[in-house]
Amino acid sequence: MQPIINSQISSLKESATLSINQHALKLRNEGRDICHLGFGESPFPVPDPMQVALRENSHRKQYITGKGLPELRKAVADFFHNKFGYNYAAENVFIGPGSKELIFQHVYLLEGPLMVPTPSWVSYGPQANIRSKLFITIPTDIKNGYRLQAEELDETFSRQKFLQSILILNNPNNPSGSVHSSDELQDLAEVCRKHGVIVISDEIYALTKFGSQSFEGIAKYYPEGTITTSGISKAFSAGGWRLGFAMIPNELSEIVPPLSAFVSETFSCVSAPVQYGSLPAFENYENVRKHVELCRDIHEAAGEFLHQRFIEIGLNCPKPQGAFYLLPDFENIKEKLKSQGVQTSVELTKRLLDEAGVALLPASDFYFPDDFLGVRVASVDYNGAQVLREFPVNKQLTQEGKAKLFPKLAEACDRIETWLK
Repeated sequence: MQPIINSQISSLKESATLSINQHALKLRNEGRDICHLGFGESPFPVPDPMQVALRENSHRKQYITGKGLPELRKAVADFFHNKFGYNYAAENVFIGPGSKELIFQHVYLLEGPLMVPTPSWVSYGPQANIRSKLFITIPTDIKNGYRLQAEELDETFSRQKFLQSILILNNPNNPSGSVHSSDELQDLAEVCRKHGVIVISDEIYALTKFGSQSFEGIAKYYPEGTITTSGISKAFSAGGWRLGFAMIPNELSEIVPPLSAFVSETFSCVSAPVQYGSLPAFENYENVRKHVELCRDIHEAAGEFLHQRFIEIGLNCPKPQGAFYLLPDFENIKEKLKSQGVQTSVELTKRLLDEAGVALLPASDFYFPDDFLGVRVASVDYNGAQVLREFPVNKQLTQEGKAKLFPKLAEACDRIETWLK
């Protein structure tokens, strides 16, 4: 029998981030020496209080309400209020199997086109396509660190009007590592308010913002129209636990009943032990704060190391301000690469993997034009537990010191530099 498959699904390719991870690991298992800069998985151990709570609650086998464990929903709402000044009610918090799934549920539920800045995370576009939703990318400029500007968003609305539209703002950003300033967020909020935009603020990297200035999200300036999503995969290094959450403002509370029904007919609820295991991350954040902040500082050091090396190699690359990604491009040597048969970012990453043993993702996966020779770099190819022990807290690290801490990152840069000669 030949099955007939939904064309919206059969046309999908596997998520680029998951695909490169499996491919790089396969090559390593086959004996290839690969510098794996393609997949953004935090390399650190899950904080001890969370591991203890997971073990102590492994016996819990009951279904939990679809919206999530009440204690966890309250802890999440309280944490984001105390940390970032948000005012989400616990009854409007949903716990899901990763923020990725909850973003998809909102994209599916809400009418209107989906807009994202270029660059943005790889899965937003495919999620819109599954829903047959109009998907609009908004080009940004490297001179602004690829941060969406208010005039760029406003220009999008000057070309066409929508009864309702959705903007996903990933801040801090994957793939560029950029973080919006408070002034930029205020300006974006004014445009969103003017046009009645529903914002999904993807803040999965909020606790990995670098520098002394505290992270701010657009919900601080546009609370009535912002749904904030996050989870435990990045700052708490628990990607495989699959737990995320979405927080809906009271002004959009009409979303809550249909979303509850949607959840009940799809994933039902998140694993009970995982929900209890996640409680300490938010209910007693002080017990895990030092661990989270040390991991953040290590991410910053790795990003700074790669940024400096990329500049030395002659690549364009905004300095990352958060997360664990960089977006260098080879546009300065485009003609040279073209003469060698490299005309797209897909060809560039394939050649770098095949000939230099460096796994990267092409910029085209993040909605850039095919001929833009950019790559997404994940700065996490190192032994997280070892680096946690060896990282010199409160000491200035040299490039040489960072190269010793992150040998695979240093080797990747050396291989790219050699390949370009």
